[in-house]
This record gives sequence, C-alpha cells and structure tokens, in this order.
Amino acid sequence: MWADFNVKLAADGLREATAMTTQIAGEVIPSDVPGNMVVGIAPWNVPVILGVRAIALPLACGNTVVLKRSEICPATHGLIIEAIQDAGLPRGVVNFVTNAPADAGAIVEAMIAEPAVRRVNFTGSTRVGRIIAQQCAKYLKSVVLELGGKAPFVVLHDADIDAAVDGAAFGAFVNSGQICMSTERIIVDASIADEFVARLAVKAKSLPLGDQRKGPAVLGSVVDIRTVERCNALIDDALAHGATLVCGAKADTTLMPATLLDHITPDMQIYREESFGPVKAIVRVNGDEEAIACANDNEYGLSSAVFSRDVARAMTVARLIESGICHINGPTVHDEAQMPFGGVKSSRFGHFGGKASVAEFTDLRWIMIQTTSRHYPF
Repeated sequence: MWADFNVKLAADGLREATAMTTQIAGEVIPSDVPGNMVVGIAPWNVPVILGVRAIALPLACGNTVVLKRSEICPATHGLIIEAIQDAGLPRGVVNFVTNAPADAGAIVEAMIAEPAVRRVNFTGSTRVGRIIAQQCAKYLKSVVLELGGKAPFVVLHDADIDAAVDGAAFGAFVNSGQICMSTERIIVDASIADEFVARLAVKAKSLPLGDQRKGPAVLGSVVDIRTVERCNALIDDALAHGATLVCGAKADTTLMPATLLDHITPDMQIYREESFGPVKAIVRVNGDEEAIACANDNEYGLSSAVFSRDVARAMTVARLIESGICHINGPTVHDEAQMPFGGVKSSRFGHFGGKASVAEFTDLRWIMIQTTSRHYPF
C-alpha cells in the first residue's frame, strides 16, 4: 500500500489486507479465516538489510506482513516493496505504511491494536522500544525488539595487537559508527594500552572521510546535524572531565572524522551513553576482572568482543560479559543469517535469525487425537 496513512486508514488497511485470500509457502488461506499478521518497524541506519529482515522472517513462517517504513528513509524502504511487487507476491501478503513523523505514535498504536496483528518486530532506539513494548503489553501482542547498544571491545594483555586494532577500527567506524553493534567502548588492559592506542590512532587517522557520492570513503556523512551536536557534546563533556583527545575532532558539518577519546572514566557521559556516531571511548583497566566489570557497567547488552591469544581465557571472559552476542578475536559488528541475533538488559526482547526467529514468529501448539475409548471419573 503506497500511501500516507492517518490512524483510521492504517487500521482499515490492515483489515483489508487480512481479509484477502493470500498464498504463503504454498498454502492458501481462505478470505474468511483471520490471518496472522506481523507489523515490522525498520530503522534508517541499515535500511535494506533490516527492512528485508522485518519482512522475510515473518513471511517465511507463514504470516502476512505490514512494513512501517522509517520517516528518514521512506524511498529506500519503498524500493523493497517495489521489488516484492515486481516479484509477483500476491496482493495483501506484504503491505506498506508510511506516515508523517508527528503521526508515528498514533499510527503504531492503531496497528498494534488491530486484532489481525498477532506480533510486532521493531529495530531502533531503546526509548522508542519501551513505548512499543508498553503498547504490545496493553494489547497482549508478542514483540521482538532489537534496541540500543554500547558494545564493549575488550583487549586482554595477551591479545594480538594488530588484529585487535583492525577489529576495533572496523567495529567502531564502519557506517560512521551508526550500527547497533558498533564498538562503543574500547576496554584495554593498561599493560598494553599505550601501544594499542598509538596503533589504533594511526589506523583511525588513515580512514578516508568524504562525500561518498563523489568517491570512495570509509567515513561518509552521518544521518543529520543532531548526530553531530550529540557527538560534539560528548567530546566536550569528556575533555572537561579529563579525557585525552587521541585523534579526530568536533565537527560543524555531517562529515565527522574518526575520533578517539582516551582515559575515559565513569563520570563522563560517553562512558554510558551511546554515541551512534564516529566518536569512541577508550577505557584502561587492570586485569581481566576489571575488564569484565567495565564491560558490564552499562544498561545495554547487545554485542561485544574479546581479543586474546588464549582462546580458552577469552571464552571465560566472554561467558561473564552480559551481552546477547560475543565475538572472540572478531569485531562487534558481525551477523549471519543462521545466527540468533538478540541482546540482554535494555537491548532486547527476543531474537532474529535462524531457528530462534522461527520460535518468535510462530505459535507452539499441541493437538491431540483420542484413538481409543477413555475412562472419565464422572
């Protein structure tokens, strides 16, 4: 459905889509049988992958889908729907809702309240995720939430420093740090911190910054000037409390350089707050216990990484880090289709990916057939 929806039309559109005869995985659902509809709400930052994920997993499990597009990238999400229409999927199987930003709250509640909708999946901020979770609880709808992150990247004293530098740089600055799994806190053992920070600074300074429409660049424009203002404020606060600016700087345009802040302490905003930009915190610790405590000293728990030449030691540390995902000797930004993708604490409800997603988008049922006569107590 290519249209701008007000609250009434959003609900009416859901009912229309549910009433249609649709064919999913070879099974025809008669029009008089209520469908299992899933509302998918996708973000702007990885629009194609996460937009398709919001559709494909529920669809593969036999549901019809309504994709609510991001207000920031409506055209990109619209291209997904055009591709599905061009592929010949029957009308009503995948539906598309657009809206003005001011109408988002009312429209989302109208969709969640619609009886045909059985489930909701949302990828986005923890602030909005809490609102959606409250609405789903109000109407007793199942929900999968992939929310914010503050991924710790732990470098133990026996790590391969070159490998750790490469992993940290990729996890911190791919897509200019605008990924839920982005490396946000680089936690490094003090015994190797000077060498590690120096090498990481060289790597970060070498990353090309520019308008990616005009040529290759690792760091392009961040999404908007509000991101710049937030990151600039985090830099100011950290420096005011004694942090060291290793490389990078504040920006006055959406082209922000790779920026590293060293000697970060818990009294600095960037220690806890997600930058969602190319400004990253380095925290120095003494030993594994301090590293684990620092990694867990945050409300989020989506992705994490541990670097050590001793894999058994890294596994011990990984098991103690409170995150849904932990990569040993690999970057925090990593995903695979079969991987159960989800977090803990304020980063989650449920999982995308593999068998875990089948459980999220289907109902477990038990059907019994009595084949012999049965004795009843009365």
